[in-house]
Amino acid sequence: MNVHELLRLLQTEHDDTAARADHLREQIERLTTALAEADARLAELAATRKVIDGLTPPDHATAPAETATATVYQRIVTTFNEHPGQVFRVRDLHEHLGLPTDEPSINVTRSRLGRLVRQGLLEQPGRGRYQKRT
Repeated sequence: MNVHELLRLLQTEHDDTAARADHLREQIERLTTALAEADARLAELAATRKVIDGLTPPDHATAPAETATATVYQRIVTTFNEHPGQVFRVRDLHEHLGLPTDEPSINVTRSRLGRLVRQGLLEQPGRGRYQKRT
C-alpha cells in the first residue's frame, strides 16, 4: 500500500465519520426540540392538575405515587418560599430537604426545577443555580 492510497483511505474514513457526525447532530437537534415540547406539556399538565386538585373536594383520594411527587414539588416550593433571597444549587437543595444525593435523584430534581423556572415560580440567576422569582 503506497502513501497516496493510504491518504485516500484516510480521507474516505474522514468523510464517512463527518457525515455520521452531521447525522447525529441533526438527531440531537430533533430530540432536543421534542424534549422541550414534552417538558412544556408536562408543565401544562402539572398546572392543570394543580387547578383541578384545588377544585376537588378534600375526600378525593389520589394515588400514592402522585402524592409523593406532589409532596416533593411542594417541599421544593416551600423551601424557596421560606428562603426567597437564597440561591440554591440542586445538591444543596437535596441536602437541605434530606433527599438522596445520587446522580439520578439530582437529575430528577434538576428537571423539576427547570419546570418551575418555565412556570415562572423560580428563576435561574446562573448555570445550575435557582432562586425564588422576585
